Amino acid sequence: MQMKSFFSMSEEAMKKTVNRLRMELISVRTGKANSYAIENIKVESYGSFVRINQIAGVSVPDAKTIEIRPWDISQLDAIEKAIIKADIGIMPLNDGKIIRISVPLLTEERRKEIVKSIVRMSEDFKVAIRNERRVLVENIKKLEKNKVITEDDKKKFESEAQKITDEYIMKIEEYISIKEKEIMQI
Repeated sequence: MQMKSFFSMSEEAMKKTVNRLRMELISVRTGKANSYAIENIKVESYGSFVRINQIAGVSVPDAKTIEIRPWDISQLDAIEKAIIKADIGIMPLNDGKIIRISVPLLTEERRKEIVKSIVRMSEDFKVAIRNERRVLVENIKKLEKNKVITEDDKKKFESEAQKITDEYIMKIEEYISIKEKEIMQI
């Protein structure tokens, strides 16, 4: 029973790690307008910091434009400043009512840089998955040391832990491969 608990906790942590990677990848610029690129930018509004999508409507009317319509026009300048401060490589255009962001095409060189950065990012997530496996294996070894499970059981559970780890590492590689193709596509 204790073993199931260890495995379910580890697998849950691995799922969360993969989901965090997916969310990180969504915000990576691909040369196409994507509201996720700016929705998490924090804006100072009425004395506190909130995300843009909490004080404005964010839409993508076409493949090269993001529009931000604040619910309170007085927040327009604060939103514009926050986008500039975020330094995400795109400049906002404020017309007094809405902010438009024109997403420029990425150069081949910039696309390759972005791919390199997501590959580096994926390594951090793979390390997190392997750390979860390490914790699981340590728990398995403790159970064997305390004579709760046999040495054969320990080997079987360690093998199962490795199999689960490999599964989640493959998911990370799949997501990276998909994003890589999306970035390199013109």
